[in-house]
Amino acid sequence: MIEWKNFDELESYNKLMGLKGKVKLSKVMEGEAGAKRVAEYSVPMSNGLAYNYASKQVDDEVLNALSDLAKEAQLVDKFAALYNGEVINTGEKRLVLHQLTRGQLGDKVTADNVDKREFYVAQQERIAEFANKVHSGEITNAAGEKFTTVVQIGIGGSDLGPRAMYLALENWAKKTGTFKMEAKFISNVDPDDAASVLNSVDVAHSIFILVSKSGTTLETLTNESFVKDALKNAGLDASKHMIAVTSETSPLAKSDDYLAAFYMDDYIGGRFSSTSAVGGAVLSLAFGPEVFASFLNGAAAEDKNATNADIKKNPALLDALIGVYERNVMGYQATAVLPYSQALSRFPAHLQQLDMESNGKSVNRYGAPVSYVTGPVIFGEPGTNGQHSFYQLLHQGTDITPLQFVGFKKSQIETDVTIQGSTSQQKLCANVVAQIMAFACGKDNEDKNKFFAGERPSSIITGEQLTPESLGALLAHFENKVMFQGFVWNINSFDQEGVQLGKVLAQKVLAGDTDGALKAYSDLLGI
Repeated sequence: MIEWKNFDELESYNKLMGLKGKVKLSKVMEGEAGAKRVAEYSVPMSNGLAYNYASKQVDDEVLNALSDLAKEAQLVDKFAALYNGEVINTGEKRLVLHQLTRGQLGDKVTADNVDKREFYVAQQERIAEFANKVHSGEITNAAGEKFTTVVQIGIGGSDLGPRAMYLALENWAKKTGTFKMEAKFISNVDPDDAASVLNSVDVAHSIFILVSKSGTTLETLTNESFVKDALKNAGLDASKHMIAVTSETSPLAKSDDYLAAFYMDDYIGGRFSSTSAVGGAVLSLAFGPEVFASFLNGAAAEDKNATNADIKKNPALLDALIGVYERNVMGYQATAVLPYSQALSRFPAHLQQLDMESNGKSVNRYGAPVSYVTGPVIFGEPGTNGQHSFYQLLHQGTDITPLQFVGFKKSQIETDVTIQGSTSQQKLCANVVAQIMAFACGKDNEDKNKFFAGERPSSIITGEQLTPESLGALLAHFENKVMFQGFVWNINSFDQEGVQLGKVLAQKVLAGDTDGALKAYSDLLGI
């Protein structure tokens, strides 16, 4: 039987607390011992990826304690309860089914009198059929001309994930000949965002995707009106240029304002929706349904790894547990995500929402305050750009920030130049290797301005090349990591009440229902 207990109620909690600061990276990473550690402290992932944690502040004793925690907290059992259709989202009393969009790990899941796996597959098939008709020219604009650009209108999870995934695969698709249409994204209610995108596309040859589960999201509907005005001003019928991704019960579902509507449901949160119709429509239009299917397969394979009870064979679980050790035992407040791949330029922004919206909670699953810290601050940028930005603080600042690197042996375009005896890709990889060791071991110097204390822990996920399959695996890894950490902290990782209060107050401001400081701030901005 599954029990939901607070982290500090577990026997493993006190044992872990007694292991603080046990491992000194400057000792274990040196010489042949360090080389052996790099080889041993690695867990294979799917699709050619591997999670290497040699530069984390753990040893066998810490790992054994983390394994005990995983068992005592029933983490893999709780994952099984999730994918078998139990109500895991206690705040909204909902199932959590994003894994079901890419495969079935356990029992048949029925909700709303529907087999949910069949429902998700049916939407994928409908999207694939639509995308193929757009690509073939069966669905065209009013002049009978092909659409060349797709523009997604959404915010939060309807933007960050799909945008990050599109950018991650854009160069790969162009190199492999699977690139079908350019994709653009409108998210911010700031009119400059919509105007900038609309000024960069030919609206007559653009198809727009409105993404809103409820059909009432203020920012998204505002931007839809902006787009409709642009189409009208160009003498175009907006209904011939727009599709909707929404719920079956929303006002958008059966509207004549759209060429088609594809459905999502309440069991997939926005930040987990890249493998649903939310990501499926734009990615299938941009790259073709086959590429989206490969992306889903990569995620499904990594979900399967997450079912393994052995933490040394479950990379997402191990990553999660080490993160808990760093947050709760070592007291580190943030984690930096540092992909050494320009294609992953927006991946840290997606993970920022995924992690901080999921685990930024101070009450447990039942609404009682917790007495320990929960989710860390997540930030990051691609290397090597970040090295010339915030790495100064990471190396020599007063706070230690754990680091999560991602690196690939080959670039996506596979064309390169050789300068001073090495290629650009070799220089990129050399930099990430150097950073891992510099952070771990530091450097002594009598000039304290040039002294590096080291003891900055990091992990790295490595792979051959960033492809749809490896991207799907990477996405699922972090989704499952966040889930497992939420289970440890006994919080609900699948609602986001923290975004609601600001929305309510904004509506009051727009309605003129203000007084005191709220009115004063409104006056400052001329509302």
